[in-house]
Amino acid sequence: MVSRIGKAVIEYLEWGKGVGALLSGIVYWIVFGPFKGKFPRRRYIFQQMVFAGLRSVLLVFFVDFFTGIVLAMQTAYQLEKMGAVIYVASLVAVSMCRELSPVLTGLVVAGRAGSAIAAELGTMKVTEQVEALDTMSINPVRFLCVSRFLALLLMVPCLVILGNLSGILGGFIVGTGSLHINPDLYMQTTFKHLEIKDVYTGLIKAVVFGMIIALIACFEGLNTKGGAEGVGRATTRSVVISFILIILADCVITAFFYFSKI
Repeated sequence: MVSRIGKAVIEYLEWGKGVGALLSGIVYWIVFGPFKGKFPRRRYIFQQMVFAGLRSVLLVFFVDFFTGIVLAMQTAYQLEKMGAVIYVASLVAVSMCRELSPVLTGLVVAGRAGSAIAAELGTMKVTEQVEALDTMSINPVRFLCVSRFLALLLMVPCLVILGNLSGILGGFIVGTGSLHINPDLYMQTTFKHLEIKDVYTGLIKAVVFGMIIALIACFEGLNTKGGAEGVGRATTRSVVISFILIILADCVITAFFYFSKI
């Protein structure tokens, strides 16, 4: 029993060491040459931005839109009892910007783009394409990971902004259509209680979530073993670990802003 626990602890420490080494390698290449030399060119970064960002727009929009609708209906049920149904507007806006939009968007991107990155790199690993890059003196981290890391770092906050707006739109439709709140009053109440801190808190979470998704997906992909079955395991591990770390990071960042005066 003790030996199994010790073995598990050692494996987790080695995994964390590997992720840390990958992060340091990505940071090194971002600082010293993503736009210099032959690899990676700017077009690779733009291609990844299109894949991870633009192609996730509709999915993020509908997830956050319907979340805003559900949140408005559920809170209105309670607020009507207190005669404070107008505060549905501010509650939906603050909840979406601070918490729901960053987390839901992070989970959507991890499930869609993160899994695809892990599967793509995993396939390259088991078919020895990564070793071929080493043979040609091309650093795999620079060629494969930097562009994906930068793309997610830039696009996840953009998707979160879209999620904020779509969630507020969903609440607006419920508030004005079902609850019969005046549209002008609804929007005034929304922005009266929505502070700039609510927005940048969600954006900071988005940046952290983008880093987590890129790191985990690239690490699991580059460490794939066992052929097609190994690619499936790596993809599953990437999604599951990303989900867990996103929720954990969300808890830590929320606690930090809750107890701090920033």
